[in-house]
Amino acid sequence: MYYGYEMDEKLVKLADETEKEISGIFSNLDELCLKNSAKVLQAFQNCKVSYSDFAEVNGYGFYDAGRDKIESIFAQVFKAEDSLVRPQIMSGTHALSLTFFGLLKHGETMLSISGTPYDSLQTVIGIAGDSRNSLIANGIKYEEIDLVDNNFDIPKIVERLKKGNVKLVEIQRSRGYAHRKSLTIEKIEKVCKAIREVNKDCIIMVDNCYGDFVEDREPIEVGADVIVGSLMKNLGGGIVRSGGYIVGKKEYIFDIAERFSAPGTGKDLGANFNENMSYFQGIYLAPRAVCSSLKTMIFASRMLEKLGFSVDPKFDEKRTDIVQAVDLFTPEAMKKFHLGIQKGSPIDSFVTPIPAPMPGYPHDEIMAAGTFVQGSTIELSCDGPMVEPYTAYMQGSLTYEYGKLGIMLALQEILKSLKPFLKNF
Repeated sequence: MYYGYEMDEKLVKLADETEKEISGIFSNLDELCLKNSAKVLQAFQNCKVSYSDFAEVNGYGFYDAGRDKIESIFAQVFKAEDSLVRPQIMSGTHALSLTFFGLLKHGETMLSISGTPYDSLQTVIGIAGDSRNSLIANGIKYEEIDLVDNNFDIPKIVERLKKGNVKLVEIQRSRGYAHRKSLTIEKIEKVCKAIREVNKDCIIMVDNCYGDFVEDREPIEVGADVIVGSLMKNLGGGIVRSGGYIVGKKEYIFDIAERFSAPGTGKDLGANFNENMSYFQGIYLAPRAVCSSLKTMIFASRMLEKLGFSVDPKFDEKRTDIVQAVDLFTPEAMKKFHLGIQKGSPIDSFVTPIPAPMPGYPHDEIMAAGTFVQGSTIELSCDGPMVEPYTAYMQGSLTYEYGKLGIMLALQEILKSLKPFLKNF
């Protein structure tokens, strides 16, 4: 018995060996957590957060001091001029769509320099699907430049920018569903400097989803003008039930806010409907939640690698997001893996995940997410498209202890059906 669960003795031994091996990495993550916690605490104190800031403001949402302080905290934490942080932003995709439509006009060009964006954004842009309301359908031009060996193709980017007519450069920090490495702050800093040497006016926008608080600097600090993320990921801390954030230069947040509400009202409208406390608590808890998620994914990566799975990143690689990929190669293995993660969850542990269509995605998706907040990916979860090589993308866990138990239960389930193919078993 393993804390009340029946576990394969070899699996328990493997877990013990793995934890000893990764203990030094965990110490470094605790130091990172402390540094990011200091950023948040100082922002709370600078903004003079008060119990009265938790009060509900409804209707139009005029003069909501708590909402304004939340946005001031986000701006300070990211070292930005301003921010828009609202529950009406339904997802990371919604936050990104608001940003694109707020900053781009008919005839202007958006250039993605990290290859093809995440699946759900392809419909927003208009390079997939047939939406009459995409960027391309609204007369906005789109181009992309692929990465080369997981690095920005700086010569090609510079060559394109010299030709002119690029209003916005988009960088997707996390890998999404692409088979590439996620992009470190160091790499983003290098390309931002190269862009500014050629064009001082184009907007550099970073999709920061899954990357918040994973490193000790954020994209604004290395040259980005705007960064965008979801509060059902890292910065919600597992507390926030809905919402997204956009931080950056004041003039750009102004334009995006007018797209969010209406011209002339911008940030002044939008009641938070008694969600202020959860937003304050969410970002307050976020450094530890991100740290726990990283520890869980490092543990999972090493365990899976020892069992013979192909994982990316490896347990000892530098991380810039909370995502852990594992190639499973067959539809059956993909289903069994997600079933294992679901069985290790606190909510709906008895449910069997099955592939199904998902709004905004071009392929059937499978998702294991026994989460308190539907779709929350700072909680232990796993998802992926049902296409070759059948890669599962794991992330999350609000505490390392729950994450470890979840991974152990998942691996125990996987052993039942995949045992003949695994090392050490």
